[in-house]
Amino acid sequence: MFVEGMLQGASAKPVMIALDAKLIEAAKLLSSGADLVMVCDSKGVLRGVLTKTDTIRQISNCNGTTCMCHASTVMTRDVALCRGSDPLQDVSELMKERHLKNVPVVDGDNRPTDRAAHRASHSPRAPERCRI
Repeated sequence: MFVEGMLQGASAKPVMIALDAKLIEAAKLLSSGADLVMVCDSKGVLRGVLTKTDTIRQISNCNGTTCMCHASTVMTRDVALCRGSDPLQDVSELMKERHLKNVPVVDGDNRPTDRAAHRASHSPRAPERCRI
Protein backbone atom coordinates (compact mmCIF):
# COMPACT_ATOMS: atom_id res chain seq x y z
CA MET A 1 0.00 0.00 0.00
CA PHE A 2 1.15 3.52 -0.78
CA VAL A 3 0.81 6.81 1.09
CA GLU A 4 -1.63 8.21 -1.50
CA GLY A 5 -4.02 5.31 -0.83
CA MET A 6 -4.22 6.29 2.82
CA LEU A 7 -4.81 9.94 2.01
CA GLN A 8 -7.88 9.47 -0.16
CA GLY A 9 -10.86 10.85 1.71
CA ALA A 10 -8.80 11.45 4.83
CA SER A 11 -6.70 14.39 3.83
CA ALA A 12 -7.04 17.94 5.05
CA LYS A 13 -5.18 21.14 4.39
CA PRO A 14 -1.69 21.12 5.93
CA VAL A 15 -0.81 23.77 8.51
CA MET A 16 1.68 26.13 6.88
CA ILE A 17 3.31 29.48 7.56
CA ALA A 18 5.59 31.70 5.51
CA LEU A 19 9.35 31.62 5.83
CA ASP A 20 9.32 35.14 7.29
CA ALA A 21 6.51 34.47 9.80
CA LYS A 22 7.23 35.17 13.44
CA LEU A 23 7.70 32.27 15.84
CA ILE A 24 4.74 33.52 17.86
CA GLU A 25 2.49 32.78 14.84
CA ALA A 26 3.67 29.18 14.78
CA ALA A 27 3.16 28.93 18.54
CA LYS A 28 -0.47 30.02 18.13
CA LEU A 29 -1.06 27.34 15.49
CA LEU A 30 0.59 24.68 17.63
CA SER A 31 -1.40 25.68 20.70
CA SER A 32 -4.59 25.41 18.63
CA GLY A 33 -4.01 21.70 18.06
CA ALA A 34 -1.61 21.47 15.13
CA ASP A 35 1.13 18.87 15.65
CA LEU A 36 3.34 20.13 12.86
CA VAL A 37 3.70 23.52 11.19
CA MET A 38 5.26 23.45 7.74
CA VAL A 39 7.39 26.48 6.87
CA CYS A 40 7.21 27.35 3.17
CA ASP A 41 8.83 29.93 0.92
CA SER A 42 6.92 32.39 -1.26
CA LYS A 43 6.44 29.70 -3.93
CA GLY A 44 4.90 27.28 -1.44
CA VAL A 45 7.96 25.02 -1.35
CA LEU A 46 8.64 23.30 1.98
CA ARG A 47 11.77 24.71 3.64
CA GLY A 48 11.38 23.34 7.16
CA VAL A 49 9.04 22.28 9.92
CA LEU A 50 8.26 23.44 13.42
CA THR A 51 7.07 21.19 16.20
CA LYS A 52 5.92 22.00 19.70
CA THR A 53 9.34 20.89 20.94
CA ASP A 54 11.18 23.31 18.61
CA THR A 55 8.94 26.17 19.68
CA ILE A 56 9.08 25.46 23.42
CA ARG A 57 12.86 25.13 23.26
CA GLN A 58 13.13 28.64 21.80
CA ILE A 59 10.47 30.27 23.96
CA SER A 60 11.97 28.83 27.15
CA ASN A 61 15.12 30.84 26.37
CA CYS A 62 13.37 34.09 25.48
CA ASN A 63 15.02 37.34 26.45
CA GLY A 64 12.90 40.25 25.35
CA THR A 65 12.48 40.21 21.59
CA THR A 66 13.94 36.75 20.94
CA CYS A 67 10.41 35.31 20.99
CA MET A 68 9.64 37.56 18.03
CA CYS A 69 12.30 35.91 15.87
CA HIS A 70 11.40 34.41 12.52
CA ALA A 71 10.14 30.84 12.59
CA SER A 72 12.80 30.03 9.99
CA THR A 73 15.55 30.59 12.58
CA VAL A 74 14.10 27.87 14.81
CA MET A 75 12.66 25.38 12.30
CA THR A 76 14.11 21.98 11.53
CA ARG A 77 15.65 22.20 8.06
CA ASP A 78 16.61 18.55 7.63
CA VAL A 79 13.04 17.42 7.05
CA ALA A 80 12.04 13.81 6.63
CA LEU A 81 9.27 13.83 4.06
CA CYS A 82 7.34 11.50 1.82
CA ARG A 83 5.37 11.52 -1.41
CA GLY A 84 2.07 9.93 -2.25
CA SER A 85 3.85 7.27 -4.31
CA ASP A 86 6.00 6.11 -1.38
CA PRO A 87 5.22 2.71 0.14
CA LEU A 88 3.66 3.01 3.61
CA GLN A 89 6.15 0.51 4.99
CA ASP A 90 9.09 2.73 3.96
CA VAL A 91 7.53 5.81 5.55
CA SER A 92 6.72 3.90 8.72
CA GLU A 93 10.32 2.68 8.99
CA LEU A 94 11.66 6.21 8.44
CA MET A 95 9.40 7.55 11.18
CA LYS A 96 10.47 4.82 13.60
CA GLU A 97 14.18 5.34 12.83
CA ARG A 98 13.99 9.08 13.40
CA HIS A 99 11.41 8.93 16.23
CA LEU A 100 8.94 11.11 14.33
CA LYS A 101 5.22 11.48 14.95
CA ASN A 102 4.52 13.38 11.73
CA VAL A 103 6.06 13.59 8.28
CA PRO A 104 5.05 16.09 5.58
CA VAL A 105 3.59 14.64 2.39
CA VAL A 106 4.79 16.71 -0.57
CA ASP A 107 4.18 16.81 -4.31
CA GLY A 108 6.85 16.63 -7.02
CA ASP A 109 7.82 20.27 -6.41
CA ASN A 110 8.16 19.78 -2.62
CA ARG A 111 4.94 21.64 -1.91
CA PRO A 112 3.08 20.22 1.10
CA THR A 113 -0.15 18.40 0.35
CA ASP A 114 -0.76 16.69 3.69
CA ARG A 115 1.05 15.00 6.55
CA ALA A 116 1.53 11.39 7.56
CA ALA A 117 1.03 10.75 11.27
CA HIS A 118 2.36 7.69 13.03
CA ARG A 119 -0.47 5.91 14.80
CA ALA A 120 0.25 5.99 18.50
CA SER A 121 -2.44 3.41 19.18
CA HIS A 122 -4.48 1.00 17.13
CA SER A 123 -7.70 2.88 17.72
CA PRO A 124 -10.46 2.13 15.20
CA ARG A 125 -11.31 5.84 14.91
CA ALA A 126 -11.43 7.24 11.40
CA PRO A 127 -8.18 9.09 10.64
CA GLU A 128 -8.14 12.80 9.91
CA ARG A 129 -4.81 12.41 8.16
CA CYS A 130 -2.76 9.59 6.77
CA ARG A 131 -2.03 7.41 9.79
CA ILE A 132 0.67 4.81 9.53
